Amino acid sequence: MSSVMKVVLPDNAELELPEGASGLDAARAIGPKLAEQAVLVEVDGKPRDLRLPLANGERVRFLTTRDSSDPAALYVLRHSSAHLLAEAVRRLYPGVKIAIGPPIENGFYYDFDFPEPISESDLERIEEEVRREIAEGREWSREEIARDDAVKRFEAEDEPYKVELVDTAEGDISLYTQGDFTDLCRGLHLQNARPIKAFKLTGLAGAYWRGDERNRQLTRIYGTAFYSQADLDAYLERLEQARARDHRRLGVQLDLFHLDEISPGSPFWHPKGAVIWNELEAMRRRENAARGYSEVRTPLIFDKALWERSGHWEKFRENMFLIPEDDHIFAIKPMNCPGHMMLFAQQLRSYRELPLRYAEAAPLHRNERAGTLHGLTRVRIVTQDDAHIFCTREQIEDEIFGCLDYAKFVYDLFGLESSFELSTRPENRLGADEEWDFTEAALQAALERRGLEFSVNEGDGAFYGPKIDLHMRDSLGRAWQMGTVQLDALTPARIGCSYVGADNAEHVPYVIHRALMGSFERFIGILTEHYAGAFPFWIAPVQIRVLPVGESHRDAAHELAAGLAPYRVEVDASDDTVGKRIRNAEVEKIPFVLVYGDKESEDALAIREHGGLKDTLSLQEFRAKLATLVPWQAGAEPSLTS
Repeated sequence: MSSVMKVVLPDNAELELPEGASGLDAARAIGPKLAEQAVLVEVDGKPRDLRLPLANGERVRFLTTRDSSDPAALYVLRHSSAHLLAEAVRRLYPGVKIAIGPPIENGFYYDFDFPEPISESDLERIEEEVRREIAEGREWSREEIARDDAVKRFEAEDEPYKVELVDTAEGDISLYTQGDFTDLCRGLHLQNARPIKAFKLTGLAGAYWRGDERNRQLTRIYGTAFYSQADLDAYLERLEQARARDHRRLGVQLDLFHLDEISPGSPFWHPKGAVIWNELEAMRRRENAARGYSEVRTPLIFDKALWERSGHWEKFRENMFLIPEDDHIFAIKPMNCPGHMMLFAQQLRSYRELPLRYAEAAPLHRNERAGTLHGLTRVRIVTQDDAHIFCTREQIEDEIFGCLDYAKFVYDLFGLESSFELSTRPENRLGADEEWDFTEAALQAALERRGLEFSVNEGDGAFYGPKIDLHMRDSLGRAWQMGTVQLDALTPARIGCSYVGADNAEHVPYVIHRALMGSFERFIGILTEHYAGAFPFWIAPVQIRVLPVGESHRDAAHELAAGLAPYRVEVDASDDTVGKRIRNAEVEKIPFVLVYGDKESEDALAIREHGGLKDTLSLQEFRAKLATLVPWQAGAEPSLTS
């Protein structure tokens, strides 16, 4: 066995090291400054703790404190911050039991079982203790331990949640220690606490142990950390903006919808909210028609037998609302695909009928746990802009291209920054590798043909086929997963879908599952926050409000409103002052306000846009301007070029 090994650096230079050297050893061999600033090493593109050994031939790249915005570097910083939080809580609250504390997007959390409840007012005290730990200095060390020894250790410390985690853990058991605090952990961690320049606890919540409402409810403390105070300040500013834009608050303020425990996770849509919904639905129908989709309607309730045939009974039963009836069990549908496949399979099809594109925006019901429900973004009634495309093998690339083109059109319509992710074959999959090679290549070719940049998420495809996940960023830079485009040859075979090919033989069609907005509920929630309630003109619940200056102007104001049909126009003829009525319209985020008094006429309208911009236009000029704000009137056509 050789006593030396070589690793490959980013510039393809080779670094010779003693066999078994760690990432930190490699950093030291390159230079002391790198060793001091390194926070993790990427090995063949995957993050690894600096303390772990390297192997001969591995390609390495170091991330340092200078990579302060890199997600992997922030992950390590926040993971270590979570451990500092656990150390502080255990010191301040004797008898507390500690559970788990992972990094998450934008921060971290740690779950605790406190002997007595704590409140938001306690967070400042905990923060101060963490800052004291950082100032005092903490270094992390790692050790591997036998499973039995780990159980004995945590039993002796009276940490039942850690004992359970050890009992159910796979692979080697490792511990990380800082100061006098040791935690069960796989890593990754900083070398020491010096890079943590900014630390903030952001809130409390209840959380069932392991996400199961049958288990004990723990207290979850949320926090975040950064490599600089400036980055934390910018994040807190974005957080404040997010609170101001919270769709649950704006939904009430703008009279769009409300939620009630009489039907958890199921919004009541008010007339103004229904306007937004109906405009999106009209856009969906208009675009579907232009792109060759056929609207269909399928039942809401199906016999259990269909869900067993489709495979959903095994994988999705716990999320279904079930209806027992005599010796049958029915389920309210949580997705449309089995119904669409039953529709296709009701007769033998010819290849000349393909591609066949079915679309349906039906209300779906999913039995989400009560603790996971969140406004419009996590609901029990889900209305997807759903479609299923039945096609031949040769048509896959063109149909995927059409889906991506449609998605880009929708996201561009709302000014959403979109990104695309190709998820490839998982380890637990069905079908031959040759089939996966073909379908993955078809999806990739469609992405490249549409000119879309995309990332590859290895191993995250569905068990029946690869998929493209559609993501967007809102005006605050937050990432949201929106829709998905999935390729499926398994479910149509199970349902019994077939067509007669040009060879006069029967074949199973491929099915493309496609939802672009994801769901109307979630999409409206995201749009509300993206626009802070100031919706684009074409979907604004009230588009124009006319304010007669005095009683003598009311008839003319109503005539003006009628002349602006078919736009959504209101007349505010209340006795409030004009100034107050203008302020009310501004708070309600109405795109245009027309003040009508002695000086105004169809030749000279006093126009005030939301935000304060003023203009004087004739009625004809104003109507021409409004036409430019409605995409279909302004000439925006569906992009069908190849």
